[in-house]
Amino acid sequence: MNILHLDSSPLGGHSVTRELTAAIVAQLRRDNPGSRTVRRDLAADPLPHWAPAADAATPAARTGGEVLDEFLAADVVVIGAPMYNFSVPSQLKAWIDRIVIAGSTFRYTATGPEGLAGGRRVIVASARGGFYGAGTPGAAADFQEPYLRQVFAMIGIGDVQFVRAEGVGISAEQKAASLAAAHAAIDTRQAVAA
Repeated sequence: MNILHLDSSPLGGHSVTRELTAAIVAQLRRDNPGSRTVRRDLAADPLPHWAPAADAATPAARTGGEVLDEFLAADVVVIGAPMYNFSVPSQLKAWIDRIVIAGSTFRYTATGPEGLAGGRRVIVASARGGFYGAGTPGAAADFQEPYLRQVFAMIGIGDVQFVRAEGVGISAEQKAASLAAAHAAIDTRQAVAA
């Protein structure tokens, strides 16, 4: 199994999503001995924002090809995606702009886009300062999860799982409880089962 491990939080050791992605990848590796993992830290080594390159030999163009190759080689993609301003960090958006490519991961048809990158799983570790899940007063402000689901559906990936730690900004007790629940989902393989 090839695992692509992406982190986008700039919080380093204080990041909830980094803690969760590390646990998810560790569980996947325990369940699949011999797995190969490629890790990309989108905060420590940010990608430049996408722009059409006149010269395919530019560093940005070469990086884009490498990012796409890493993605296409993965069987499972584990993404750390904290909620920033109701959506995803710009570092993660810059990565997404390099994998959602007409002719490579989707194509336009007369009936709409057709995904070409199916056959892989995506597991998203999500952290949110407040509560934005279904049935909460903040649910209408959740542009993070619907956006990520739509992006991956566009390229043919319907198997997108979320491990959530919500309310981590409310109090230390709430953060601890949310992390414990997220780790329990990982440990019992609810979040990583194939």
